[in-house]
Amino acid sequence: MTMRAPAGYEADQRRDDLSAYARYLAAMDASMRQKVALTAAHLLCEGRVADMGMGSGQGSVALAQLYPRLEVIGVDIDPTVVELARRAHRHPNLSFQLGDIAAAVFPPESLDGIFDSSVLHHVTSYGGYRHANAADALAAQVEQLSPDGVLVVRDFVDPGPGQVLLDVPADDGEGGRDPRTASTAALLERFAGEFRSLSPEPGFPLVRVEDGPSGVPAPRPGWRRYQLAHKHAAEFVLRKDYRADWEAEVKEEYTYFSQAQFEALFARLGLRVLSSTPLRNPWIVRNRFAGRFELRDAAGARLPYPPTNYLIVGEKVKAGQGVAFRLRPAESPQQFLRIEHHLDRATGQVFDLAARPHPTLDIVPFFFAGSAGETAYVLARTSYPRPIAHACREETPPLDGSGPADYLAEPIAVVQTEFPVGHTVERALERAAGVPAAAIQRMIPGTTYYPSPGGILEEVRSMLVEVEPTFVNAPSDNVSGFGTSGRIRAIEARQLLRAAQVGGLPDARLELNVYDLLARFGLPFGPWIGDDIPLASAGAGRSGSGAAAVGDNDEAAAVVQPTSLGALLARPSRRRFSRVDRSASAGFLEVRRARFEELSAAGDVVAARELEYVVPRPLGALTVATALLARSPSGEVLLGVDDDDLPAAQSFSGNSEILVAPAWRLPRSEGTLAAAEAFVRLRLQVDYGVRVGGAVELGGAYRPSAGLTPELVQPLAFVITAAAAETPAPDAAAPDLEPPSGAVRRLSWVPLTELVAGREHLPDGHLRVVALRAAHALGVAIAPPRPR
Repeated sequence: MTMRAPAGYEADQRRDDLSAYARYLAAMDASMRQKVALTAAHLLCEGRVADMGMGSGQGSVALAQLYPRLEVIGVDIDPTVVELARRAHRHPNLSFQLGDIAAAVFPPESLDGIFDSSVLHHVTSYGGYRHANAADALAAQVEQLSPDGVLVVRDFVDPGPGQVLLDVPADDGEGGRDPRTASTAALLERFAGEFRSLSPEPGFPLVRVEDGPSGVPAPRPGWRRYQLAHKHAAEFVLRKDYRADWEAEVKEEYTYFSQAQFEALFARLGLRVLSSTPLRNPWIVRNRFAGRFELRDAAGARLPYPPTNYLIVGEKVKAGQGVAFRLRPAESPQQFLRIEHHLDRATGQVFDLAARPHPTLDIVPFFFAGSAGETAYVLARTSYPRPIAHACREETPPLDGSGPADYLAEPIAVVQTEFPVGHTVERALERAAGVPAAAIQRMIPGTTYYPSPGGILEEVRSMLVEVEPTFVNAPSDNVSGFGTSGRIRAIEARQLLRAAQVGGLPDARLELNVYDLLARFGLPFGPWIGDDIPLASAGAGRSGSGAAAVGDNDEAAAVVQPTSLGALLARPSRRRFSRVDRSASAGFLEVRRARFEELSAAGDVVAARELEYVVPRPLGALTVATALLARSPSGEVLLGVDDDDLPAAQSFSGNSEILVAPAWRLPRSEGTLAAAEAFVRLRLQVDYGVRVGGAVELGGAYRPSAGLTPELVQPLAFVITAAAAETPAPDAAAPDLEPPSGAVRRLSWVPLTELVAGREHLPDGHLRVVALRAAHALGVAIAPPRPR
């Protein structure tokens, strides 16, 4: 395929002077850490990668430094940008090349990875606003990609059709047309006349609305309401603060494809979608969206803020291989999963638990590299087919709007048999990763926990296996029953954690094993790039290992008395459950069986398998797990834990007591993040007697057991503002909220440092995830290193 950018394409993108270039490149670099994190779970550690439209080159530099065995090539059409990058950055595995990313810059199948970060909208904007230019550019790039190579696009996303109401302030600036001093309302009116300024007919319809639909509150005093297309509202709020280079900004049309269009295009191009996620940069939401505009649908209902970016990752497959799944009715009866029923003798409640017939073992090979051996790598199985994650999407779509990702990165998992564990690990590594027993340096028993003990009877054990350094990238043996079982790849451990923080690594098992590995050897977790937790101290004491940094916008946390983890673990054992038969159960859990068909890019069935999975009958597949944060009188960070009783704990340990993070399955009606936050806020008030500040997304959503259930868990962090001794009156906004069955449950406030150090005593998988992520986000010290 031969393609060239339209005449004037390069010139239209030129900035007028070096100061304009500096502003442009600085804005790009502000998101660089997130960009690298988002791609990390799908990266190779060896091979040849092109950073298309690399701008300042900082992303190319980060990749080159992170993976010294990669050959990284930054490509840009602007000769000034390329020359600036060449002067600023020199590394042995890094180069910069002048090229048109919409054309064939490299020979066919010569690249192992391609990155398009905030660049494809330039191809459409400076090509006559022809959206097909982006599809043509991606088709050209796929030709340059080798089989099993990855294509990563990070750009903007069209929110879809329809009209919306946009309220913006008219009193935050002047009424003139100067973008540097204009009010937001005046800037919007100017934008409506000059958006897509390179077009013969720029602009779009904008209607001033004095009154909204019946029952909708009027705009705030000093604000104005406008009616416009949803797309145009998103285009404006995404750039309203980039005023210094306004004339350059209005040339560009940020959005060109919707999420569904991106996913369909990737499938047509023979790409297996590994991730498809709308992104909302927390800093932008907090500082440029919140309190600065309001968005409503045509009926007046509040709409969520538009995504600040969108990420889609695709893996090129050979012709005829699978790229997606569809569900069909099963042809054979249920025969794999079983449901057990357990009576709580104290309350009379019957719990259902789903169980698989054989326990599994997670194998996590790792090695240290770098000049001083300071960097840990793990061998993980990437692109492993998990079609059960696709089930129930129509019933309960993810809160963050992410699309189907049927192929996941996860640990190497094997079924535990009668063979000794050491023998099982040796055989599995030889078969799955090509690692011979002679390359194994030592085995370290890893973490043991219950992924979702409220409904799943599953205990996950892991084995950390130190191996000789090997930057492997090879197909795994086919154990999935589908067209692929993924590839075994070496991935830098801390990058996997960063990917989990921004939704790029949904498998919780791999994340927890990486945290355990780093903590065992006293290695830092790396920077937290998710949302900041606004945790302030009510007192002056800020020193000590448990103190966290304070920002100007932090919320004052409630001061409560701490309880040591040791004191909780020393409590008397309890046994509250008895097995009962099916007739005693209300049928909370349901086992479903479906035929999952793996489809090629042409829509042909390349493999099919019937699988069973478990879902709750009355509720959805979404769960919210909470990190409730407070301070001790000395300023130490405390996490609220519930000393609960669950039949899964009694089944495995013999006793029912278990420390858990407060978590709830969401009703199917709570389909947005805002609705979920409101639901959980009320449950915290009624069930635990606590009041909280604003919710913070504690990293991306995760799947506790992707091979058994489509459950997706969104962790939220809350700063506790008041801890009541008795049940406060429910808010009037929740008249249908069920009252608690008894007295308010008492939370224990445990130092976060103790929970991280004693994580092996936290079998609840949700508690482990929120405790480790909260410690990471707050910079709480981890345990001292153990000898290597």
